Amino acid sequence: MDTPGKTIKCKAAVAWAVGKPLSIEEVEVAPPKAHEVRVKVIATGICGTDDHVLTGSFPKVNYPVIPGHEGAGIVESIGEGVTCMKPGDKVIPLCLPQCGECASCLKPNTNCCLKTHLLEPQNLMPDKTSRFTCQGKLVHHFLWISTFSEYTVMPDSTVVKIDDGAPLDKVCLFGCGFSTGYGAALNTAQVTPGSSCAVFGLGGVGLSVVMGCKAAGASQIIGIDINKDKFVTAKELGATECLNPLDYKKPIQEVLVEMTDHGVDYAFEVVGCLDTLTAALASCHMGCGVCVMVGVPPLGSRLSFDPMLLFTGRTLKGSFIGGWKMKDSVPQLVSSYMEGKFKPDILITHTLPFSKISEGFDLLHAGKRQGVINK
Repeated sequence: MDTPGKTIKCKAAVAWAVGKPLSIEEVEVAPPKAHEVRVKVIATGICGTDDHVLTGSFPKVNYPVIPGHEGAGIVESIGEGVTCMKPGDKVIPLCLPQCGECASCLKPNTNCCLKTHLLEPQNLMPDKTSRFTCQGKLVHHFLWISTFSEYTVMPDSTVVKIDDGAPLDKVCLFGCGFSTGYGAALNTAQVTPGSSCAVFGLGGVGLSVVMGCKAAGASQIIGIDINKDKFVTAKELGATECLNPLDYKKPIQEVLVEMTDHGVDYAFEVVGCLDTLTAALASCHMGCGVCVMVGVPPLGSRLSFDPMLLFTGRTLKGSFIGGWKMKDSVPQLVSSYMEGKFKPDILITHTLPFSKISEGFDLLHAGKRQGVINK
């Protein structure tokens, strides 16, 4: 099909309004403009962040919108000025841009590009127009990448070329979930060999934290979740023991402090719950423990805790997509995957056709780890 320069009609999952289920629609996808790339999406993951879009708990989203931010595909066409890839290349869209020009991109110690959605809403392309229409109406982008569409358009700062041999239905997780968890341990916390770690929440991202802690050489990795069904996989990936807070009469942070000689060296909150974040902080060693916030807290929430938890030397820090500079790091992560250095395939519990994407969200709500939608 000769499509470059032409509008493409395809299927996409559209969220028409807050609280409404996704609707599979025929949409029109305009060709890319300067410094834009149009991608045929081969596979996309379903992440909790996409569920936040449906419930209206993700900030600065305009509706109708095509969600999806954890995908992989093949370049269909490129706009003027794009030099980093060509049609036919395998690529991963990036939910966090790396423009390479802003003050943050020029700093070696941060990945928080100033074009992130948190500072500059990515509901429209940089020229403030959309490439999507449906039933004659404008449809908004999500994080500029909208992977819940068979074709999507994005700025070249939010997509990166990867190994031609990479299996797209596996490495799509590198666009968000795996990279976020794995990097939280390696980059943000900088877990040290022989250390103790606690991971609160054993979904796909939490299990990726477990893999990162193991790769860093931690000697004790404690997985914490109220769903015991996740414990077998957590131990297979490196957790040395797993705890269910519902099994204890005392707060889980007290349990952890008692079993680890005054607290763990590193704690990771991967749920997005403020009470869990406070518990994770309190479970850290009072003098040198590091607590990393990985989960996204509820929109508009405010954190309140005893400041003495920090006074004695604990550190509380956030991890934004694992601390990776995405365009630089994702191809390297994919190459390491191809070399067998880690095996995130186990995170994928279900593979569904695009027409059953709503069933994927049902599985997410049921506590399953990760679904991948093949287009």
